[in-house]
Amino acid sequence: MRTLLRKFCRLHWLLVIILFALVTWGVWAIYNASSFREGLHLSGMWRTQLQWAVVGMIVFFIAAFIDYKWVRWGGWVMYVGGVIWLILPQLVHGRHGSSRPIDLWPLYLIPPSPVAMVSTVVGLAVVLGYLHHSARLLRHHALRLVTAIGIAVIPILIFLKQPDVGAALIIGLVLILMLLVASIPGRHLVLLLVAGICLVPLWYHFGLKPYQKKRVDVMVQMMTSPSMEVRGEAYMSDKVKVAVGSAGFAGKGPLSSKVDGRSVHRTFFTPTEAINDFIFAVIVEEFGLLGGLLQMALFLLLFLLCIHVAYTARDELGRMLVVGVVAVLFVCALRHMAMNICMFPTTGQSLPFTSCGGIYLLVCMFMMGLVQSVWIHRHDVAPVPPPLPSPEAAAENCAPSVTDAEGAARPPECQFTFG
Repeated sequence: MRTLLRKFCRLHWLLVIILFALVTWGVWAIYNASSFREGLHLSGMWRTQLQWAVVGMIVFFIAAFIDYKWVRWGGWVMYVGGVIWLILPQLVHGRHGSSRPIDLWPLYLIPPSPVAMVSTVVGLAVVLGYLHHSARLLRHHALRLVTAIGIAVIPILIFLKQPDVGAALIIGLVLILMLLVASIPGRHLVLLLVAGICLVPLWYHFGLKPYQKKRVDVMVQMMTSPSMEVRGEAYMSDKVKVAVGSAGFAGKGPLSSKVDGRSVHRTFFTPTEAINDFIFAVIVEEFGLLGGLLQMALFLLLFLLCIHVAYTARDELGRMLVVGVVAVLFVCALRHMAMNICMFPTTGQSLPFTSCGGIYLLVCMFMMGLVQSVWIHRHDVAPVPPPLPSPEAAAENCAPSVTDAEGAARPPECQFTFG
């Protein structure tokens, strides 16, 4: 009990406050997006989200109090389990792909996509932050780079097969961000980046399906063309654009009170998309530019505090774990908000801590618990011993020999400072 109390006092409380603010703001946004939908069993979704938030807080504290170094062995179990859970929809002939629950009761409530993302992040953190200390072969930077790419490519290929290009893109970007922080020479990363840029045109022309290419074309036309046909593929993109563009500085008020409930999201958004994929557009329409800036400011503070935790980590495993969590949350948030302002193709992507979704919220809270675990247990990691001084440095730090009163020579007095 004393140990738990000590860990509780070590929590990064500013990070906890920002996290609570994000979750609370998400519940309030869901209330504005769904409370008016009587008779559709959606008017009480904010209560359901609040219940999931309470469970998420429990998951957060459990993950924070357990020492994060369990991922040295548990990370592999978690990664293999995430990959297996990702391919289960195809094995049991799931109807909705990776972003929907599979038809396997009672585990049908767990969507494979977020589970596979967090398990991939943990696997990459182990490869880039710990495995080369225990496996001498992986001390070669090229082999460690190839291993990390292999860890990420497996779920990427499964996502592309299902197809879920958005999730595959998220894992690819997370891999790049984690490699930038890992101790891998820059020349390897430059070659990898050049190869990735060269593969983008091939991926667009031969990897995307026709409807996926259409979404990209619609995004480009929405950004460049002053007028276009909005009754087809661009219908929802146009409605999102109108909702965001008509909000103004202060918005249309909570529950669209300034326009008597005749807002765009209440009229044209589908009930499920309003509380999930387009929740940021609802926030901007209801609370205007101020609401959008508040959402982005909370995320910015959260990411900066997480980066501070990574900077203070005592070992490479903890640093890579925090960097992976920040990377996946940053990419998901950026992709969602960019989609809601027509700067990214319209694809399904939930906003972390804000969109309606119980399991997705639990996964995000678990990842933030890992960040807190790195912060709490940073003093439990022995600092890296300083390197031994070279013979030349030892000679420079040695005082010259002196003789005592009887004329006998005394050994030199050496003083070494490590800093």
